[in-house]
Amino acid sequence: MGRLYYGNTSDAIEVDDTDLAHLRMVAMTKLRRSEGFSLTFSSPTRGRSALWVHCAIPLRFEFDAAEPIRLEPARVNELAQAAASAAGIVVELAAEAVPSRAELAAVA
Repeated sequence: MGRLYYGNTSDAIEVDDTDLAHLRMVAMTKLRRSEGFSLTFSSPTRGRSALWVHCAIPLRFEFDAAEPIRLEPARVNELAQAAASAAGIVVELAAEAVPSRAELAAVA
């Protein structure tokens, strides 16, 4: 599992390394062109959360895998087309990767 940090927060969004690598490629391409896009994370335990990704907002990717992930051109193209659409990119998160609100409250 990799982690995505958005904005000036230490809270991470855990994403599968392969999905994160494909997302990184599309995000870097869009942001290099100063193009913002919508990014939605969907989880069976936490519902949906949407971000507006913009080049003025810090974005950091961390991968657990030391070796670079081999990208699938068709998947990169699919995400790039989604980023250009009104709906934006939607990433489905694994249920075990995202703690539920009840689990978070139990820790506090």
